[in-house]
Amino acid sequence: MDLQPIKPVRPVAPWQGGKRALAKRISERIEAIPHTRYVEPFVGMGGVFFRRRRRPQMEVINDINSDVVTLFRILQRHYQQFLDVLKWQVCSRAEFERLAQVDPETLTDLERAARFLYLQRAAFGGKVAKQTFGIDFQQGARFDLTKIVPMLEDVHERLCGVVIERLPFAACITRYDSRPGTLFYLDPPYWGCTDDYGIGLFSEADFVALRDLLEQLQGRFILSLNDTPEVRRLFAGFDIEEVSLHYGVGGGQRPARELIITARSSP
Repeated sequence: MDLQPIKPVRPVAPWQGGKRALAKRISERIEAIPHTRYVEPFVGMGGVFFRRRRRPQMEVINDINSDVVTLFRILQRHYQQFLDVLKWQVCSRAEFERLAQVDPETLTDLERAARFLYLQRAAFGGKVAKQTFGIDFQQGARFDLTKIVPMLEDVHERLCGVVIERLPFAACITRYDSRPGTLFYLDPPYWGCTDDYGIGLFSEADFVALRDLLEQLQGRFILSLNDTPEVRRLFAGFDIEEVSLHYGVGGGQRPARELIITARSSP
């Protein structure tokens, strides 16, 4: 195993269910597992991916969300042109509501990436579906280029050499599990919250399909999910660790429990 040191960077936008509170703990587990390839089938905004401190030679990020994939591909390949598109963007409720009504399929990739970044940063709570305009009484406008550009530059540099895919999660896992040595970090939608990222993108049946894939995996995996009786029952054949933490939304803090699931250790 030859993991190279890398500088952690901040994700460019919040994401509902992002792993900010768990990222350090999960990253330490990732670094402790020997691997030559690293794959995230549900990357979202990269709450774990970008906060890691070591990387193998090959990295793959994947998401079924077209806006996520378009943003990362634009940041990787057309960074300077992207900044030109963002240059005159002003943060306002009117602009947020206007962009929310635009069909992304009618836009160029540069325009689509700019729209997505704007909405994702300006939305309350990092919501992906049913977004509403958010106000931060402590830090001012949520879309401020003086703060965003340094983050975009860091992510642009970090994405150098990273493979970016847009595949269904099962196809992604199958494609990159062709030989031992791959480590998958999986952060699917929470149980009971499958529509939070769009209608029909993930279902309860997909949890069963995911479990079946993990049972046959040649590589290694780390799976994080919310702590529910259904999740515990479905993944009972694996090692399950309970983690207590607090999440903050709208200035408040609420306790929560998550599960870190891995292959059962040999006796």
